[in-house]
Amino acid sequence: MATNHPFQGKVLDSTQLMLGEGPSFDPISKRIGWLNIIGKELHELDPASGEKTVTSLPFMASVVAAIDAERQLLGTEDGLFIRNRSTGELSLHVDFEPNKPGNRSNDGRVHQSGALWIGTMGKKAEDGAGAIYHVAKGVVTTLFDAISIPNAICFSPDGATAYFVDTNVNRLMKVALDPATGLPTGAPSIFLDRSEDEGGIDGAVCDAEGNIWNARWGEGAVDRYDPTGRHTDHYELPASKTTCPAFFAASADRLLVTSACEGLEDDEIKANPMHGATFDLGITVKGRLDGIYKL
Repeated sequence: MATNHPFQGKVLDSTQLMLGEGPSFDPISKRIGWLNIIGKELHELDPASGEKTVTSLPFMASVVAAIDAERQLLGTEDGLFIRNRSTGELSLHVDFEPNKPGNRSNDGRVHQSGALWIGTMGKKAEDGAGAIYHVAKGVVTTLFDAISIPNAICFSPDGATAYFVDTNVNRLMKVALDPATGLPTGAPSIFLDRSEDEGGIDGAVCDAEGNIWNARWGEGAVDRYDPTGRHTDHYELPASKTTCPAFFAASADRLLVTSACEGLEDDEIKANPMHGATFDLGITVKGRLDGIYKL
């Protein structure tokens, strides 16, 4: 049985986002980046100085990743865009899901090979409307289709295993990969079945020891599972709609968690200013930073 841990962390950013998602630590700028998907905003925070910037975007975006000192990659409802860090100029890299204006991007992560895995979903979470794609140097490969809410995309420390979930189904899947490309070498299998449990399997990260840290939508928590799928720890947070964790700091030894107000009534949001905030879980971890997208 998992050990329960009451919240002992702190608020990294108190802004109440309707749908805070896609956090990552940029190893180049040393800043945390995350998205307010519905609000069409990119949030960036220097955890050392506390300096923060918010950039309005012309579209809903859900993933931000480093390319180099001048550029970032944004995963959006209109495709993958390259963003100039200093000017904010956006240029289309590739439309990974053309002719589906009813969809938007959701969870995604860069594999150690430099390729991006990114999921899509219907803007009204229509059943089976989305998919998960592999994008390498602008080349798009469809990995899994008929996905309703793609989440928990993360990779083992050796790059040889990927994890992902359709939150509507709530079974965390695992699939073997070619570590050099991030492409599957076999069929996925069930790693963890929580289809009968409360709380959706949302965003996840895999640490340097192969443990999986998963945010539970509707449960206000992050769960840790060891590489065998054993549920070892349950960390409580003061916001019910926890969305995604990310390792941060230069040594990746801290864990942040984003959250959302989506699905809550106005009086619930006003009663708890922690809904939609971004948190430092307040523990020391053996994390690892995401890869850099290779053009």
